[in-house]
Amino acid sequence: MLLFLISLLIVSLTAVALIRKFNPQGVLLAAGICMCIIALVVGGHELEIKTSSGSVIFNFIKLIEETFLSNISRAGLMIMTIGGYVAFMNHINATHTLVRISMKPLAFFRKCPMLAAVLTIPIGQLLFITTPSATGLGLLLVASVYPILNSLGVSRLTALSMIAATTIFDQGPGSANTALASELVGENNVEYFITHQLPLVLPTSCIVMLTFYFFNQYFDKKDKRKALSDEPSAVVTPTQELAPAYFALFPVLPLVLLVLLSPYVGLFDNVRINTTMAMFFSLLAVLVIVAVQKRSVRKAFEAFSAFWKGMGNVFGSVVTLIVASEIFSKGLIQMGFVDSLIAYSTHVGLTGVLIAILFTVMIFSAAMLMGSGNAAFFSFGPLLPEMAQRLGMPAISLVLPMQLASSMGRAASPIAGIIVAIAGVVGASPIDLAKRNTLPLIISIASLLVFHFIVTS
Repeated sequence: MLLFLISLLIVSLTAVALIRKFNPQGVLLAAGICMCIIALVVGGHELEIKTSSGSVIFNFIKLIEETFLSNISRAGLMIMTIGGYVAFMNHINATHTLVRISMKPLAFFRKCPMLAAVLTIPIGQLLFITTPSATGLGLLLVASVYPILNSLGVSRLTALSMIAATTIFDQGPGSANTALASELVGENNVEYFITHQLPLVLPTSCIVMLTFYFFNQYFDKKDKRKALSDEPSAVVTPTQELAPAYFALFPVLPLVLLVLLSPYVGLFDNVRINTTMAMFFSLLAVLVIVAVQKRSVRKAFEAFSAFWKGMGNVFGSVVTLIVASEIFSKGLIQMGFVDSLIAYSTHVGLTGVLIAILFTVMIFSAAMLMGSGNAAFFSFGPLLPEMAQRLGMPAISLVLPMQLASSMGRAASPIAGIIVAIAGVVGASPIDLAKRNTLPLIISIASLLVFHFIVTS
């Protein structure tokens, strides 16, 4: 009981620190190490590491080293190559070209501006699979689709709300959350995406489109500001060199390779590749094309440097966050937090499904407070396999809804990077935008839970 109460106190302090924008890696790492020390001193729980250094003090450093090595050798390298490839695509303007071409059909819906706005969601979700950066895609859509929607008569906040809704599902092989989730359930990215994510995301997306459509109409009327009375807002974007139209194929190339060479398609029966291999193959192929297109090997190699910088940026932000989060979760496990939580929940009559729903809502709320889907899911994700085992449930029953809920909560947070960025570009209020998204997302998360635990179970 004492260790459980101390765990709750540390989790609460950690949440407060994250809400106040303390560095998440530092907060989670410090909290994890602190819990490991308390578990050792108060509970006599030995630190779980592969090889001891011979010193109690240096064993904590050994824990950090082993966590880094295990993560880099597993999901870390894959996530870094994804980040590098995305940065490379941005550098050669391939991502911008893909978005520009994909959004052209919206101009045909001049007589139905709200229909054009809601159709942004499924198109943007497809783009998000190949461009797994919520803030990056949001800014690209503000630069390309926002002026179209605004000129059609869609209000400023409605257009921004629809753009934010394109990023509410971290799905596809390129997502960092997907990488962690698939590892937790013991599957590869493509298998997890096709077998589990798509069957749940597709029906939930229909609910998302309906709720965002009607709630934005309601808010427009409530604000006494119909679409046609909203003045077009100037969008300040950097001048970009237009890339050839065929560059739009490059961001989707890794995804195409993974699908075509997966067991589901089996284009070549004896050939199987993983996400990292698909990224490197696509990178080298595109480098050759860029060198030919620009007629300069020097310029191609200069573009190549964007890949390495992107890998470094992702290591400094995502991979280190995964390591810190895993140490935080190890600290909770050492304190007996999971066992105690399940014991107390079942003692008051909660079933495994109700506990799973409770944790899904908790992660959704945590993402709203933290403004980060990654931070919320990475903090609790490593706990889920053991928790599922204790509850007698398959790991996917916990991992899947919580993984999707974390990215949904981000779109309802006024401090999330994407909300702040897209609202700031057009001079809107992040708080007003988050308010617009909150009710539709609450209904959507409820629908997701119904689909997952009732309809598909």
